[in-house]
Amino acid sequence: MSYIPNISSCAVKAAGVLTYMVQCGCITHCALEYIGHIIMCTGSSMEPTIYSNDILLTERITPRFQRIKKGDIIIAKSPSDPQIYICKRVTGMPGDTALVGFSSQVVPRGHVWLEGDNHSNSTDSRIFGPVPQGLIHARALCRIWPPKDIKMLTCKERQVITR
Repeated sequence: MSYIPNISSCAVKAAGVLTYMVQCGCITHCALEYIGHIIMCTGSSMEPTIYSNDILLTERITPRFQRIKKGDIIIAKSPSDPQIYICKRVTGMPGDTALVGFSSQVVPRGHVWLEGDNHSNSTDSRIFGPVPQGLIHARALCRIWPPKDIKMLTCKERQVITR
């Protein structure tokens, strides 16, 4: 009989711990899904702004409300491989005309034009064309790693688009 109170006491404590863990999991999920997250970039397409292995803090609110603007650095699903995320700068909005070599292309409604800052080493809209805004996952706010290079990623317009 003396074991019964101890077992029920342990069960109550375990239920409390489990409830706490579920709450933490829900809060973490909501924060990552709806607010923002931390990502590591790979590749050289955004140099000299972002280097391979830089870690960025991103936010997901701006893309959800379609408030992306020209010059923003975004994280998007690759139009050519949806298993891969790409980090590029928005250089054109719907209605803008993108210059590609000797030709031009109008960015259609619901799309953006993305380019890497390292033009000579970037697979971007010059290759795969305008990107549907629905593929935009997050907007980069700041670089948080390496510590010596912590900085806000401010909006910088590139002069490759005409309106």
